[in-house]
Amino acid sequence: MPSSLTAPLPSLELTLLGTGTSTGVPMLGTDYARLDTSDPRDWRTRSSAYLRTSRGIILIDTTPDFWHQAHRERLPRVDAVLYTHAHTDHIMGFDDLRSFCNRQQASMPIYGSAETLASIQRIFSYGFGPEPTNYGYVHAIPHEVDGPFELHGLTITPLPAPHGRMTTYGYLFAQGKRKHLAYLSDVAEVPLEVRKLLEGVGTLVIDGLKETPHPTHLSIPEAIEVARDVQAGMTYLTHLTGHRRHAEREADLPTNFPVRIAYDGLKLKV
Repeated sequence: MPSSLTAPLPSLELTLLGTGTSTGVPMLGTDYARLDTSDPRDWRTRSSAYLRTSRGIILIDTTPDFWHQAHRERLPRVDAVLYTHAHTDHIMGFDDLRSFCNRQQASMPIYGSAETLASIQRIFSYGFGPEPTNYGYVHAIPHEVDGPFELHGLTITPLPAPHGRMTTYGYLFAQGKRKHLAYLSDVAEVPLEVRKLLEGVGTLVIDGLKETPHPTHLSIPEAIEVARDVQAGMTYLTHLTGHRRHAEREADLPTNFPVRIAYDGLKLKV
């Protein structure tokens, strides 16, 4: 195993590669002359994350910003990819997996719902097929997720939730009875059966688009209500718009509940 993964590490560490909504923050075409750039947390790439364990690195989604995100974090390898859904802001960095296929001389296992995998295979058809003899290009092996599965010493449970007309997957990461982490980036609500699975989770990363209601995403108050309901140990809000500054949002969070605004590059020792 490469030395980068055998050095002393926390058992689980989640890095938030991006925490912005589908346009990125700030949106293109903004009035740059009036843009206050003093706080780097106000610049958000598209939402994605990776989980580093002692056995490998699990990536969640490949955004259009993945090339920049991976260089920023000096990501040494990717051992598997979990996909939440097939919207553009979550899959269009797929081709950048080619560098890791080449570096590791192996195909890339990818996981997701049947609908998500079908969309990815349709859009990136060249990345699938018989096992290649040359890994100069991306080659993925799809694994349909329809229930809990084991990966790198973790039990990963899909968390289906509505996102407009489609269903997206969040993911719960556990070891035995210990619910370490849950990640739900694009959800309009969290169904009762998913809330039951989340009860007592140590760290919750959840969609909190903005302060006011939205038809396909949780608002910040709605996300906090979910976190309270499942009694999460610590909650981080992601997939945020640029309607308000990071510091302003942090200042408005409840003081009697452990919740924070996430930002690009945030590392969580779970």
